[in-house]
Amino acid sequence: MFTIIQILHLLLNVAWWFAVAHIIMSWLINFGVLNLHQPIVAQLWDGLNRILEPAYSRIRSVLPATGGLDLAPLVFILGIIIARMILTNAAISLAT
Repeated sequence: MFTIIQILHLLLNVAWWFAVAHIIMSWLINFGVLNLHQPIVAQLWDGLNRILEPAYSRIRSVLPATGGLDLAPLVFILGIIIARMILTNAAISLAT
């Protein structure tokens, strides 16, 4: 059982890093540091969008409209942090 919790924790960590990379890339693209006409940047951006957009779209459907401010990545990261806390507490309770 502890191994399953460790695997879930690892998957949550990977999802967290994908979300952080997506957020940082979106800032760099919006501030003009990165250019989507560069093939590598475009491929990375497209890949991250394909991975994260299904989760973001479900979150956006629940959140109220906030205009130009997208809160879906923030809610996604908070959800990952909460899930990691739950898994950590479950692992601690299994160990005792």
